[in-house]
Amino acid sequence: MQQHIPPTGGVSLIHNDYKYDNAVLDPADITKIIGVLDWEMSTIGDPLADLGTALAYWIDAADPEELQEQRSGPTSYPGSFARGELADYYARITGRDISQMPFFLTLARFKLAVIVQQIYYRYHLGLTRDERFASMPQRIKTLLRASLQSAQTGRI
Repeated sequence: MQQHIPPTGGVSLIHNDYKYDNAVLDPADITKIIGVLDWEMSTIGDPLADLGTALAYWIDAADPEELQEQRSGPTSYPGSFARGELADYYARITGRDISQMPFFLTLARFKLAVIVQQIYYRYHLGLTRDERFASMPQRIKTLLRASLQSAQTGRI
């Protein structure tokens, strides 16, 4: 990763956990976001890092089953963009160059694996008892494999 850090394409306030769960949609027009929740990971950084995070959560209909099990939103339902289409749409609207998106997707998937590891560690120590966390090691492996795959293939 260190040998492939792209030049900064700009700096802005980034949410750093941008996904469907953190967006409030307008009930009259679900194509409009009227609020964004969960800002505790926000920071100043490259806006493509935010897109990378959104893409890391975005599961395509054609993704392998192990990634399908990671889905937390309707991203693979008919009518949804595929990851690449979402990135292209972002580029059209913002005018930003997304040629380095595989780097940002790789980084975001790795970051998610670290977050999930931290949650699992708390469960392992008995600091939380939610049984959903028992399966976290498999999720961590899946995220790390997906991170490695995007790094090796250069695809989003």
